[in-house]
Amino acid sequence: MPRFAQWTAAVAAALLLTGCGSGATGSGSGADDAKGGSRPSAASRPTASSELPSSLTSQKLEWGRCKAAPAPGGDWQCATLEVPLDWAKPGGETIGLALIRSKATGGKRIGSLVFNFGGPGGSGISMMPSYGSMVARLHERYDLVSWDPRGVGASEGIRCRGDKSIQAAESIDVTPDDAAEEKAYFDDAAAFGEGCAKAAGKLLSHVSTTDTARDMDLMRQVLGDRKLHYFGISYGTELGGVYAHLFPKNVGRVVLDAVVDPTADSVGHAKNQTRGFQRALDDYLKSTGQDPKQGSRKIADLLKRIDAKPLPTSSGRKLNQSLALTGIVLPLYSKESWPALTTALQSARAGDGSALLSLADNYNERDASGHYGTTTHSQRVISCLDDRRRPTPQETKELLPEFEKISPVFGDFLGWDTAGWCHDWPVAGQFDHPEVSAPGAAPVLLVGNTGDPATPYEGARKMADGLGEGVGVELTWKGEGHGAYGSGSSCVDSTVNAYLLNGTVPKDGKVCS
Repeated sequence: MPRFAQWTAAVAAALLLTGCGSGATGSGSGADDAKGGSRPSAASRPTASSELPSSLTSQKLEWGRCKAAPAPGGDWQCATLEVPLDWAKPGGETIGLALIRSKATGGKRIGSLVFNFGGPGGSGISMMPSYGSMVARLHERYDLVSWDPRGVGASEGIRCRGDKSIQAAESIDVTPDDAAEEKAYFDDAAAFGEGCAKAAGKLLSHVSTTDTARDMDLMRQVLGDRKLHYFGISYGTELGGVYAHLFPKNVGRVVLDAVVDPTADSVGHAKNQTRGFQRALDDYLKSTGQDPKQGSRKIADLLKRIDAKPLPTSSGRKLNQSLALTGIVLPLYSKESWPALTTALQSARAGDGSALLSLADNYNERDASGHYGTTTHSQRVISCLDDRRRPTPQETKELLPEFEKISPVFGDFLGWDTAGWCHDWPVAGQFDHPEVSAPGAAPVLLVGNTGDPATPYEGARKMADGLGEGVGVELTWKGEGHGAYGSGSSCVDSTVNAYLLNGTVPKDGKVCS
């Protein structure tokens, strides 16, 4: 089972409805080691545009018909931006990043509004057109722009293993119960890393959040924008924070929705997600008239039964514990999906795993022909390059009681994940947590949602504190689901629109209920 992705709720809901077929701590130039960061390397320090070769800064984007299948309609155009493979050697080898845009539809154009939808590993090329209708007001005055970050999709996307190997790996018990299962779990993790190294080559060492933040500043220059106007969602908030730290003077109007806690290392992030998903599950259970503690225990018991004896499904495949948990996770990203969770749990208790398996397949981007997407591959190579703290199996075993205390449903899974996700990874991690301090930057609007499962709302305050006084401005929505903008709150939508369209900065601490 993949680490729970940090992506927009709209995308998760689209997966649930259409079956189409995206946490990580990040990087940045950190503080000293005693504070849990790292001394900045040459690659993590910002480079003035005058230090970049003109072949990069003066390149002209050749916008044309998008070749992605299915190609988006309307006036969506695609182009390729050349960026350095290694930002420590900006005059060296380059790679191409796939961009997509739609020009502003009205008058008084402000500039480009660049979107990142999270993951890490989410494809902006595929997500941006479907998200366009949600930001129609913004589209009137902004060119809508997104891209596939390095290592993702059409931008040197990395596939670490084939479809048959992915399906075979789904049988691995990700909460090992004995020595044999533990060996299989960690052997599979190591094999995945080997596959990533073989597929990515030297790119594997150059897909960090810092690398992508630097790509964004070159993108800003080539798009012709003096400042970067940016809308980051979920993991995209971490990317936005790292960008603000590296390039504070280039920050324009920036909105970060579903905010990642920048103070958390890999273990802290896993604990945050354990709390967040348990909180969302509690809210779901309350909505059905159940006591959260009793309801959670029933679900945990169901998962244990499935672990001992996987459920049959209409497809002929078996629903094991890992797939069942993944099926439970997906509907928690959006309140509108809660009825699907009720149906799936009822069927599972009756001995049929088909509905939960369908939800898990949607999350894992598995289509009817058995082909899997690669969002989780990109997510892993990016987050493992970012994450320096990688607990050993023994350290993880010592952490498990803490995780299980936080959540009887999700704790065991996310606890084991702290060791398995980057086990025996081919390249070293860069930082314990991202550095986001951005003195002198323009105000950054941070939107936190009290019911957010993947990025708990406490992260918004911590990001505000990390960015610094006068920079981070917090807006809280008392709602459900992953992300707030476009989720039904006119208060949130109007506040965000007023900031992006008119530059109106709300009072720090504003609450939308």
